[in-house]
Amino acid sequence: MQAVSLLGDTLGPPVLDSAVRSARDAALAQTRDAYERQPGDPDSIIWYGRRLAYRGNYQGAIDVYSWGIERHPTDARLFRHRGHRYITIRELDKALEDLLRATQLTRDTPDLVEPDGLPNARGTPTSTLKTNIWYHLGLAHYLRGDFARAASAYRECLRYATNPDMDIAARYWLNVTLRRLGAYADAADLLLPVTSELDIIENHAYHHLLLAYKGVLEADSLLGVARTGDALAGATLGYGIANWRLTSGDTAGAVALLQEIRGGPEWPAFGFIAAEADLHRLASAGGGP
Repeated sequence: MQAVSLLGDTLGPPVLDSAVRSARDAALAQTRDAYERQPGDPDSIIWYGRRLAYRGNYQGAIDVYSWGIERHPTDARLFRHRGHRYITIRELDKALEDLLRATQLTRDTPDLVEPDGLPNARGTPTSTLKTNIWYHLGLAHYLRGDFARAASAYRECLRYATNPDMDIAARYWLNVTLRRLGAYADAADLLLPVTSELDIIENHAYHHLLLAYKGVLEADSLLGVARTGDALAGATLGYGIANWRLTSGDTAGAVALLQEIRGGPEWPAFGFIAAEADLHRLASAGGGP
């Protein structure tokens, strides 16, 4: 078992395609060797933890980051990565604590490009240490239902974004957060710079959702893609449409889609976790199953 969902489901390691599993096992073996040669090196610690997580061993990754934090208590990267994986296993209070600590440690430091563990098609990193800290902090607040603080964190993430991919990711989550706050005019204003011509490398699902919110794409066509494409994109697109339904007054339609997401396999996806959080809140408020 790797986690317990926000709805009480037991979550085991995600099932990977055999070719993906073999590639990630090979990468994990390399980083384990580097870690064993230099166990005190923070880069070795971070990469070993990242590779463990890519293989589905989130608890093991957290243990490695915790070991590293004991030895490097001022390295914000370790708190950023552990905070991310606390979100994955639904320990949101711990995630919040780590990510807030990371913001403190990076307050007066220059930003750093963060190398990708799973490179995109162009091999071009699209995020930085600070954008990742504020992005995940926003998500932790969002999942806990603290939408005002989530919006503040996503605005900071947007401020540090230096390319269309990171901008679109932060803009998407800020948009859905503002809609949860009832700030529909502000959410609409966020859509003004979003066009079909943006050069997006990897965050296509978020881009397409914002275009659907803007009326450029049809939400129903995205829902078809969500149901027939890969599971990660499905959870992302499905949640984006479910949130739109929920904030447009279609609670029944939203709940049906949130339950559909919950029945999928991609439980580490942020859209999946957000679906759980919404179902939990709706049930607690008497508005859902």
